[in-house]
Amino acid sequence: MRSVVIHAVKDLRLERSEGVREPGPREALVRIVAGGVCGTDLHYFNHGGFGEVRLKEPMILGHEVAGRIKSIGKDVSGFQPGDLVAVSPSRPCRECCFCLDGMPNQCEYMRFYGSAMPFPHIQGAFRDWIVADADQLVLADGLTAAEAAMAEPLSVCLHAVRQTGGLVGKRVLVTGCGPIGTMMILAARRAGSDEIIATDLSDFPLAKAAEIGADRTVNVMTEPNGLQEYQAGKGRLDVHFECSGAAPALAAGITAIRPGGTVIQLGLGGDMAVPMQALTAKEIALKGSFRFHQEFVSAIGLMQRRLIDVRPLHTHTFELEEFVAAFETAGDRTRATKVQLDFAST
Repeated sequence: MRSVVIHAVKDLRLERSEGVREPGPREALVRIVAGGVCGTDLHYFNHGGFGEVRLKEPMILGHEVAGRIKSIGKDVSGFQPGDLVAVSPSRPCRECCFCLDGMPNQCEYMRFYGSAMPFPHIQGAFRDWIVADADQLVLADGLTAAEAAMAEPLSVCLHAVRQTGGLVGKRVLVTGCGPIGTMMILAARRAGSDEIIATDLSDFPLAKAAEIGADRTVNVMTEPNGLQEYQAGKGRLDVHFECSGAAPALAAGITAIRPGGTVIQLGLGGDMAVPMQALTAKEIALKGSFRFHQEFVSAIGLMQRRLIDVRPLHTHTFELEEFVAAFETAGDRTRATKVQLDFAST
């Protein structure tokens, strides 16, 4: 079995091991077919972690995956060998106070694929085979494996939409148009947003944002005053989805948000300075949005019914043996949005 393992900054290896165990009573053995390189994977590759989260031991990366079931345990129903499934990386304990309070994404003992938050680290899903709990799997009939593997980032955006309390008729700002930012545009539009403004530092992601439905795009590198009309008075926009993890983007958004508006912080880039005076004076609600859980099933359903089409965001596919090139390309914002590894090609 092949696995993509991070050892240290820029030290990414394709390692081989023998064998894979058979699934238990409520498990399934899945042959991974497609896996997307996430911004978190890039943080481990380029920086050894993010914020206070640091790599302390070798770890298999990857948590955006889909594959085909090889075999199922005796107590598994609703699946059969050959089924294409999206594999949710979210594995809460279901017993801690947060799980019992309806917040499984905040589980104290979360086993999220490819995470260095706990130690020992939780090994990821960039491997040929994985034994998953049956309740992690969602049938992906009608989708390609590449689409099914994009359920995870779309789930992140659906969770962020829920944090707003409703977007019908709202004017929305999205800062940072990488994979999460562009999927945020798709999710916000599906949720009823009336107008969506997107910002970034590069023209390529902004062109992609416009392609999928942003009403206006602003390159804040070449147009530093591009949000000025929305920042007039006390602000003109209703909701800000901050997807870049950059303090200047957060500050610009808070200036553009009207009194009583909402800022949802999705981007993870370490601690950020917050313009607290403006936040307080305008009575803006600043909320974090972290991962997802039940939204995973909704993400698959929305894609299956073509209510959300993620296909324009898939820009590159690499064979597994080209894993380093895949990570380097995924980090190049001038030409890539979603980059995936193809596990089935070799």
